[in-house]
Amino acid sequence: MASKEMEVVKGVDLKRYMGRWYEIASFPSRFQPKNGVNTRATYTLNEDGTVHVLNETWSDGKRSYIEGTAYKADPNSDEAKLKVKFYVPPFLPIFPVVGDYWILYLDDDYQYALIGQPTRKYLWILCRKPQMEEEIYNQLVDKAKSEGYDLSKLHKTPQSDPPPEGEEGPKDTKGIWWIKSILGK
Repeated sequence: MASKEMEVVKGVDLKRYMGRWYEIASFPSRFQPKNGVNTRATYTLNEDGTVHVLNETWSDGKRSYIEGTAYKADPNSDEAKLKVKFYVPPFLPIFPVVGDYWILYLDDDYQYALIGQPTRKYLWILCRKPQMEEEIYNQLVDKAKSEGYDLSKLHKTPQSDPPPEGEEGPKDTKGIWWIKSILGK
């Protein structure tokens, strides 16, 4: 089952896909704070056809974020297989981390999406609104199951209504801490 190639959406209109998406559920990633809430992604189309990615999450009232770039894995294919490149740590661009971003399901109105990748280690359920109808959520879960995902790892992300403002609240100082640790301060 797991060896079967996943079915990926074809013909995605990237312009329509841009904007803000809220993380309804995911397989927790080691790059994200464990107690992160209100996690979301904002996509903006760049002039060269690549996509600027801003991932934000809040933990203990502080906003942490990482920025990256997404681009089509194969420019000539109509399959929605993207690569996303992040620099870790964000402000010291030395270690690019490249991941796969496959759109496994997208509704016709571009309101909710199921994102996975070929190893099936990561999965995201995204929605344009902070809350998703149970029925739609279950449909996306079923789709992930049929594609061979282990749904015991799926974790719902708490989202508040209304969502927090992006730039407000205390800034996360992890970045500064990282530099200090390198310099041995």
